[in-house]
Amino acid sequence: QVRLVESGGGLVQPGGSLRLSCAASGSIFSTYTMAWYRQAPGKQRELVAFIASSGSTHYADSVKGRFTISRDNAKNTVYLQMSSLKPEDTAVYYCKAWKFGPYIDYWGQGTQVTVSS
Repeated sequence: QVRLVESGGGLVQPGGSLRLSCAASGSIFSTYTMAWYRQAPGKQRELVAFIASSGSTHYADSVKGRFTISRDNAKNTVYLQMSSLKPEDTAVYYCKAWKFGPYIDYWGQGTQVTVSS
């Protein structure tokens, strides 16, 4: 069974940077699409970015040019490099893995990111 563990969250000032990490167990990590979601208090959970097994990436319009998702299959990890952070980026960030044939997905427990002066 795949287990996801996030790390790297914390408190940063507006304009600052932070890198989130998600470590995944399992020998088939490279076949999964990996994604980051976030959820602010009182708001819907939203997709931030994902990276497919092929390496192709997608970003929400709100983070394009500021966030970068990457993966290191040898280390079974996915990263989210965040820069030019804004107070509106404050949320709990969740790591997700999924694949098809058959469909299955896994969620991490989340890590808090707070952007404030």
